Amino acid sequence: MNEKYIELRTRSTFGDIINTYFLFLKHNFKAYTNLYLRYNAISIILTLICSYLLVTGFMGLVSRDFRFGMGNNVATDNYFIAGAIILFLVVFITSLINYSFSSAYLAEYVKNDGEIVSKNIWKSILRNIGTIILFILIGGLLYIVYIIISMVVSFIPLLGMIIQYGLSFTMTAIFGLTFMSIFSTKKGFGEAISEGFDLTFSNFWRVILFGLVIGILNLMITALIISVPSFIIGIYSYFSVDSNVDITSSTFATLLFTFGFAAFLLSFIYTQALSQISYGILYYNLYEVKHNVFLQKKIDQIGANE
Repeated sequence: MNEKYIELRTRSTFGDIINTYFLFLKHNFKAYTNLYLRYNAISIILTLICSYLLVTGFMGLVSRDFRFGMGNNVATDNYFIAGAIILFLVVFITSLINYSFSSAYLAEYVKNDGEIVSKNIWKSILRNIGTIILFILIGGLLYIVYIIISMVVSFIPLLGMIIQYGLSFTMTAIFGLTFMSIFSTKKGFGEAISEGFDLTFSNFWRVILFGLVIGILNLMITALIISVPSFIIGIYSYFSVDSNVDITSSTFATLLFTFGFAAFLLSFIYTQALSQISYGILYYNLYEVKHNVFLQKKIDQIGANE
């Protein structure tokens, strides 16, 4: 057994679950991130491309507005539209990869007591690809329903905001727990989403509070990642305006804003993967609380040794 292995199948308190999440990252952050970068190499490249197209298109639109319609309108519009399309594809593809990769990683981690075999993760994703795609499509429909409900309740002062956050955390939990059910217990779509709903609503307040805490932590991670490029962009913009430099036509400014926007997107994508890790840890805890599978296995082993 890996000496740094952290048992996730425990009946832990809320605070212990958060602590387990931090311990897992402490011992597995480097290994997880290295493998994550390998699985997301294509999406990282696409993110850089869409960032360049969006920044170039946006700066072209701004420049055109300042010049009262002068400039290459068609090229500017095409850049912006192409960037938006690629961004949509990046979000869709990376969501599929992140939910699948993180879930398969945790399942492999628990199965082999902390030893990760990369090819097993890929095989697990391919084995469940049909269920994953079906769930992503159904999840898209659920998300549309969520948006409609959010728009309706947004007109209610304060209470509407609380309902929106509650729905957001609930949706995220259902998605995260369902994906873990797919990879951990090898359930089909129907059984997996049923378990996801069951674990979410039978432990509703714990799940909602967990989502709030993890959301705040991920927001802090995102802020930390983009703080450096944001500082550089802020300093550059200040001195450019002070020196009357036309930022919209500067190649250096375009590259700087491109990498800054890409850093924001990549940090969002990465924290989404970390969020699924946290829900995977929560899944093992809630599953053990309900079924006592691991505890019973340990008791049976003690009885057999005696």
